[in-house]
Amino acid sequence: MPKLFNLIILFTIGSISISHAQFGNFSHEVGIIAGPVAFQSDYGERNDFKTNSGNTGFGIGLIHYLNFSYKADCSCYTPETYFNDHFKLRTELSFNKTKLNHFGKYVTPEKVANSNFAKQLKAMEGSTSVTNIGMQIEFHPWSIREFTATTGGFAPFVSLGGQFSFYTPTAKSSLGPLGTSLTTPQKYLDPSDGEKFGFTNKSGTVFSIVSSVGTRYKLTPLSDLILDLRVQYYFSNWVDGLNPNPDVYKENRANDWNLWLNFGYIYYL
Repeated sequence: MPKLFNLIILFTIGSISISHAQFGNFSHEVGIIAGPVAFQSDYGERNDFKTNSGNTGFGIGLIHYLNFSYKADCSCYTPETYFNDHFKLRTELSFNKTKLNHFGKYVTPEKVANSNFAKQLKAMEGSTSVTNIGMQIEFHPWSIREFTATTGGFAPFVSLGGQFSFYTPTAKSSLGPLGTSLTTPQKYLDPSDGEKFGFTNKSGTVFSIVSSVGTRYKLTPLSDLILDLRVQYYFSNWVDGLNPNPDVYKENRANDWNLWLNFGYIYYL
């Protein structure tokens, strides 16, 4: 998977270099996005509604676009090619934070009252803060030029790209410090992936792959509204701070990922 990320980076850089060599300067767009984030991790039960709705946070980001269809230096269109009229390059700096708890059938009130494992699991809580920087190639199936000239129009798009992320997890328990049999479920006491336990509060870095689907709405000649739904898959299972030994606990073998619904505003420079 890291090779795929490298290929994405090489493709986007190559596209910029080729287009720049042929057509000179491009126009720029800047914007801000924000919205709810659903973090899919080792907290909670897989495919459980309460887990998906409960482990949600909020994200915000700054975005920049290279618009290949327009030249800022002369206020004119670039030569009409399919690439110029259907692709944009998006770079982004974003931040999201999510509070995490265990939900689902393993921590029902009945089980918590009768099982020490369920009691310890229910008492665990955590959070993760993630800062991302990266880029995506956006494909617009409809003409970018026509959209730019049509106030009130829509421009759907899909995108694919990669990001480099800095994460800071926090794992704790209302029963006391984690790391003892009095407070911690056994699955998190076992060593995992080079760590002493199946949990950690260590910060780290990770690559991720990002894919989005969304649309723009032409608000004014120089501004758009954007709606964007993205999936971000991290190449690590430590982003949330939990990673029970995957060789023993098969149910927790998947890496962390999130689903982020963005609303935003974009201004054409």
